[in-house]
Amino acid sequence: MADQTIQHVEVDGGVVVGVDGSPSSLRALAIAADEARIRDAVLHVVRAWSIRTAPRPPDCPPNAIPSVDQFHDEVLKDTQRIVAQRIGEDPGITIRYHVAHAPSPHALLSASKGADVIVVGHRGRGGFAGLMLGSVAEQCVRHAACPVLVVRPNV
Repeated sequence: MADQTIQHVEVDGGVVVGVDGSPSSLRALAIAADEARIRDAVLHVVRAWSIRTAPRPPDCPPNAIPSVDQFHDEVLKDTQRIVAQRIGEDPGITIRYHVAHAPSPHALLSASKGADVIVVGHRGRGGFAGLMLGSVAEQCVRHAACPVLVVRPNV
């Protein structure tokens, strides 16, 4: 298996959405899919991961350490499952997956250089529940090279 890990996400136009499986990112995914439909654009689903946050490959023996490529494959499968559950198997738009072995802000900010817009949830999996804006959303708002849509929860 060739090394398939990436640290920088490069896109050429379209709608970029950060997905980590959190409720906030699932709402951002649905809104980003709608935005891609409206714009007739590609939906770029970005998932950043580390060894600590990646789902463990189910076929890896309990005492073994999966390779980076095995983790990458499992993160990609998990992301594809999340997208299919949230927006359906055939959402009527082109979807490209970008699974980056990098911190979330790094992956999204690198994607922002070629994106038309980035959509992120207001809060992801980390941090403190009382914060108004998560650190990834804040980094995107402050440093992205394109417009950023921060999705608030349904209330």
